[in-house]
Amino acid sequence: MNSMSADPTTLFTPVRVGAIEAANRIFMAPLTRCRATPGTDAANALIAEYYAQRASAGLLVTEGTQILPSGKGYMGTPGIYSPEQEAGWRLTTDAVHAKGGKIVAQLWHVGAISHPDMQPGGVLPVTASDGFKPGGTTYTQNGKVERVAARGLTTAEVKEMVAAFKHAAEVAKRAGFDGAEIHGANGYLIEQFTRDSSNHRTDEYGGSIENRIRFAVEVVDAVISVFGADRTGIRLSPVTLANNAKPDSNTQATYGALVEALAARKVAFVHFIEGNTGGARDLTGFDFAWAKKTLGAAGVTYIANNKYDRILAMHTIAHGAADAIAFGVPFLANPDLPERLRRDAPLNPPRPALFYSSGAEGYTDYPAL
Repeated sequence: MNSMSADPTTLFTPVRVGAIEAANRIFMAPLTRCRATPGTDAANALIAEYYAQRASAGLLVTEGTQILPSGKGYMGTPGIYSPEQEAGWRLTTDAVHAKGGKIVAQLWHVGAISHPDMQPGGVLPVTASDGFKPGGTTYTQNGKVERVAARGLTTAEVKEMVAAFKHAAEVAKRAGFDGAEIHGANGYLIEQFTRDSSNHRTDEYGGSIENRIRFAVEVVDAVISVFGADRTGIRLSPVTLANNAKPDSNTQATYGALVEALAARKVAFVHFIEGNTGGARDLTGFDFAWAKKTLGAAGVTYIANNKYDRILAMHTIAHGAADAIAFGVPFLANPDLPERLRRDAPLNPPRPALFYSSGAEGYTDYPAL
């Protein structure tokens, strides 16, 4: 773990993330952008251009990439399980590496957040427990639809899901990624298993805290078997209410046990959403400072995320409260964000109406300084 000084320029100094040497501590958070090629859900040349424009980040984390067709929850999101998708992502990794950047793939399964309209064969989406219904709506090829009650995976299917995460990691490695971030946050499948508000199973994946975090830990071990612990990370959101997620009955104990398991494995990083995703930085319910200390003692990089600006980011790094800061929307609108933060230059305003549209507009047309 790099020593921290009181110098605010430490935000702009290199940091080692497991085996990955990051040029600065300004990381790009995963941002769903819905520009994958229709039909194949493959990344493409436009996506490669988008990430290459942002290669000055210390580390780029891709948008969520579904590990299976069943893991898709939104129109236009890319996958990472087929030969076409492997080739598509190779365009991105080559483009980023040509600019000296580092990039990891975010491996994702949305679980109950999906809808039969997006499922192969129109079947129910899958989740931790039968009947779990996250509520809310989503957009499919048939327009705006209400989410439905999902189907709980069988014990055998959970083990198959772990294998699917491993396969996705193998695809990511062949595609040239520097590592992988497992999406364990925002009310998606892994978090549906982790929290007792959505997991009512009675097998080895339900009940006790040890059982409820078992799926997450097995996925971590599967990805480690491909990339090594020093190129494997995970994103967690202990207190988020994203996607209508309900809190765990004992957030500190549940996520604390998961943090300890990750520290024991000496993963490369844990990427925390501090507070409610995209919302208030209300840290009530989980001791993020304890997590930083616990992970730091094991040499695990702590990436902080949620509503950071230049001042808060510099203060947080200077005081050792995080090792790196992941920026979302500011990076979306400012391809040269590290240089803008270094100079304290004005930021481009984002255009939210174009976040999830198609084409280059509102995607690759934001100007650099």
